[in-house]
Amino acid sequence: MQTVLTIEMATRFAGLALGHVTREFPNKLDHVIGGPADVRGPKALHPIFYGSFDWHSCVHGYWLLASLYRRFPDLPERSRIRAIFDVHLVPDKVAGELSYLARPGSQTFERPYGWAWLLMLAAELMRHESQEGQLWTAALAPLAAAFAERIKRFLPDQPYPIRTGTHANSAFALALASEFANIARDEDLTRAIADRTQVWYARDAGCQAWEPDGDAFLSPVLIEAECMRRVLPHADFRTWFGHFLPNIMQQEPPALFAPALVGDRSDGKIAHLDGLNLSRAWCWTSIAAVLDEPGRQVATAAAQLHLVASLPHIAGDYAGEHWLASFALLAVSA
Repeated sequence: MQTVLTIEMATRFAGLALGHVTREFPNKLDHVIGGPADVRGPKALHPIFYGSFDWHSCVHGYWLLASLYRRFPDLPERSRIRAIFDVHLVPDKVAGELSYLARPGSQTFERPYGWAWLLMLAAELMRHESQEGQLWTAALAPLAAAFAERIKRFLPDQPYPIRTGTHANSAFALALASEFANIARDEDLTRAIADRTQVWYARDAGCQAWEPDGDAFLSPVLIEAECMRRVLPHADFRTWFGHFLPNIMQQEPPALFAPALVGDRSDGKIAHLDGLNLSRAWCWTSIAAVLDEPGRQVATAAAQLHLVASLPHIAGDYAGEHWLASFALLAVSA
């Protein structure tokens, strides 16, 4: 199986995302209703990110499209991507998203998963050198700044990490937010992330892997390691990782080396497990890049095993189709 990003694979991923980022229904809102006037549909509430079943999936659908638009100048879907971005990534629609954040009931809206993905999208757009890419970047900048500020305010008030394998996971959010902090040269955000990861994770050792949960799409163990890989110098990370997972040469804990089984891909929660396999592949590949041999070989083999298990299943039912390609892109481009 082809497990590196090719233009053929990019075309498939782009086609999937284009099929849902402007598809308003079905939709699962994260919405606090404060009164009758708040009873509105997704597009009325979110002038940009109203598609893809939920707000955060729409955001990372845009991230996928932006990534492929930049990486593949000959991508057949480029004109369709540009048309959607030109209509949606404009100041007045960004102002509408900001207005939603300012509502009294929106303080915890999409925290932390959607926050991190919005910053990941902003970071990707900042890599674009084209004129249109710079316009999209400038338009989205106020929304990115708002979420970056929310993270800076939130982290000092959160003494404990959330280690679940779903949207609330703290390490996943900080891993993605660190990418924005680096590209935007936001020293305050970089410092806030570094400080909190030290508090949360620096002393973790001998980690067990009580996973997967039945609806997890993240490995709490591996995403913590990937987060620390991003915030520590490589030599320091290798030391930390050696204490955190000391027995990977024996493929222990064994749960981290066995892809999850997916029983019903039409069930939105069970379909999360394909995302788990893809996100594990992403983490293992990224971690492998900074390990010494033979640990690198063990991590790379684990990544390949997980990728092969779920890459063929990113489409076929909307339960997974509205989001899995984004995690597949993370995995194949790590």
